[in-house]
This record gives sequence, C-alpha cells and structure tokens, in this order.
Amino acid sequence: MTENHIQIRRATETDLQGIDLLQAANQQNVGGTLSAYMSRDWILEAIRTMPVIVAQQDNTLVGFLFISTPGMNRGIPIVKAMLDAFPLPADTLISGPICISASMRGQGLAHQLFLELGRIRPGLKCACFIRRDNTPSIRAHEKMGMKEVASFPFHDADHAIFTYTAI
Repeated sequence: MTENHIQIRRATETDLQGIDLLQAANQQNVGGTLSAYMSRDWILEAIRTMPVIVAQQDNTLVGFLFISTPGMNRGIPIVKAMLDAFPLPADTLISGPICISASMRGQGLAHQLFLELGRIRPGLKCACFIRRDNTPSIRAHEKMGMKEVASFPFHDADHAIFTYTAI
C-alpha cells in the first residue's frame, strides 16, 4: 500500500538495519518510549515467523509493528510483568513494539500498520502494553478500537494492557 509516498508492507530480512536504527533512536535512554531493546536475532526470528509490518518512505524505514508469541519473549522482564498481570488466552499473541519515527507521528501511520496486519492476518487476536504516561499512544490505540483490560506497574511506571482483534 502506498500513501503519501509511504509503503506499508510485511517486513523482510533486508529491513533489519532500518528496524535496528529506528528502535535505537526511540529507546528510553535517548528520550524515546520503547520499553525494551530487541536484539538482531530476535528481530530476525520475528520477521521469519510472524507478521512484522513496516512503513518505508523513500529508502528510510519510518515505522514498524511487531507481533510475537509469549515464548519468543522469555527473558524480557516487562513482558513477563504484563503476562503475570494478564495471562493471555491460548489464541492471543503479543503486539508490539510499535514504533513510528518522530517526524511521522500524528499522521495515522500506526493505524495503517494495524490495518495491514489485519489484511495479512484477519481475526488475529493480540494484546499489548503501553506506559500510562505515553498519552499519544494510548489515544491512538483507543481510537483504533482497542480496549484496556488490565494494568501493571513496572519499574517506576504504570502500564495499561490493551487487547484487540485485527480486522
């Protein structure tokens, strides 16, 4: 799909460097809101086994949306905290992280990523978490019809857990 020179598509292994650069620019230690760092091996496993959606403008990756199984997230403390607060039904996957480059935020790109996920895997059930102080992300998820079902604390922040079905 192309809109305003942005291509939304399923990720391939050639997107690894762009994903890595975008996640590095959005880690908490540099002022971003990503809650965990994904290793290159984790990213490759997700690309190979799950529907990972990316947004590309010209030759630059400007957004991504990951889907993963709970098993893929063993060892990620914040995901363990989420699953302790809200054990997932057997048919539900973990959505996230989702990341949009700072220059592209507020333009509906996150919604486009979720729409592409629904096109690829209609009916896919997912759960995600968002820091409560990330108001723009919470609003965007609510606007897309996602429902808050639980919450949990992690380190010094409260997090909301949302569920949705890809359509």
